[in-house]
Amino acid sequence: MFRMSGLATAFALFAGAAISAPCGNDASGFANWKPQMAREAQAAGVGQRGIDALMGTQYAQRTINADRNQKSFSYTLDKFMQVRGADTIVAQGRSRKAGDPAYYQALESSYGVPAGVLIAIHGMETAFGNFMGDSNVLSAISTLAYDCRRSDFFTGHLLAALKLVDRGTISPSSIGAMHGELGHTQFLPGNALAYGVDGNGDGRIDLTNQTDALASTANYLRAKGWQPGAGYQQGQPNYRVIQEWNAATVYQQAIAIMAARIDG
Repeated sequence: MFRMSGLATAFALFAGAAISAPCGNDASGFANWKPQMAREAQAAGVGQRGIDALMGTQYAQRTINADRNQKSFSYTLDKFMQVRGADTIVAQGRSRKAGDPAYYQALESSYGVPAGVLIAIHGMETAFGNFMGDSNVLSAISTLAYDCRRSDFFTGHLLAALKLVDRGTISPSSIGAMHGELGHTQFLPGNALAYGVDGNGDGRIDLTNQTDALASTANYLRAKGWQPGAGYQQGQPNYRVIQEWNAATVYQQAIAIMAARIDG
């Protein structure tokens, strides 16, 4: 799920980089943009593995098409929840919570975020990991960083993605969603770099692993100001934090409603 909330994070991570590679509105300038972006990435501290990965990216027309066609966010709340399968998410979410209550309680004990919120996000983003995307992460993010529509925003996430390649967190062939989101709950790379957690203790952060992904999601929400024990419906303290997860009002409302039904 595309979200705008990583903007400040991404630029805080790479504030020293002078982003000057020229953007474009179609594929024609992408090949010439890559070496210019590579110089900016080197200035931001990206290593050779990341640079090589950038140079291997391809213009992702499917990503551009998806970026221009996000119709579901214009739906009414009822229509949005119907289209996104809210009743199914709630039913499956209750089953998941009942099937492993100790796991979700441990997450809440560590981060203060109740099961319903994490489960609702997990269900909404990837149908509980059943579809985590079919796009090359680096090509998608590079295309969006090059594209003039939101180049400033996605350049920060591209630099983060290249840093993740340097660290071995992702590879040049990693697959994610259309906007380059990663894993079970669809982290943009800047947020993965800033808030990713090794939830299962195996020594690496892998957002395609459910334990790492949900711990990272809880960590993100806590870092954005989640107050343990406080409410998360509209008008309550933690609703503002749900707003940090995704900029679309219908998405925010749907998560709060589904989470309450799962927790209920």
